Amino acid sequence: MSAARVGVLSLQGASEPHRLSFAQLGIEAREVRSPEELAGLTHLVLPGGESTTLYRLLRLFELWEPIAARHRTGELALFGTCAGAILLGRTCGGRPPTLGLLDALLERNAYGRQVDSSLRRIQVEATGGTFPGIFIRAPRLTALGPGVGVLARDGEDPIAVEAAGILATTFHPELSGDPWFHARFLAARRA
Repeated sequence: MSAARVGVLSLQGASEPHRLSFAQLGIEAREVRSPEELAGLTHLVLPGGESTTLYRLLRLFELWEPIAARHRTGELALFGTCAGAILLGRTCGGRPPTLGLLDALLERNAYGRQVDSSLRRIQVEATGGTFPGIFIRAPRLTALGPGVGVLARDGEDPIAVEAAGILATTFHPELSGDPWFHARFLAARRA
């Protein structure tokens, strides 16, 4: 298998912490702001930020359709954190529109407002250990399709899931200093 060629969507939101997480793994991640910068990538991160703003910028910069098309053909694995997870899901109550690539329903800002942001240890089922979960206006995964596996939970709530060519977290692993989820994403097979 060829080496992963990684990009981080850099239109709005926390892109630099993702690039630093990949750097910890010896991977130089490219900033992506145009279809030309998307070309040749095997993996792309849709970072946290504001989901409606990200949707509008993806449309404006003509990245919405190319990202979806490349994922559907199996050329591009996707990792969505917080707002990025919202955009990957099937729906989030109709606002914003979503790519519909992850068979999951999400609820925006389910853990509260900005002032309700928190850091807590979460259970990572894939390792049997814990991970520092940083929740900032986090969405909630409210329903998962049969092809979606749970990687981590906060109590009973799934907060990290994976499916063919997709990893999604409702929290911000890029802010933890631990690149475990980024390494997991690099190992993801594309759709």
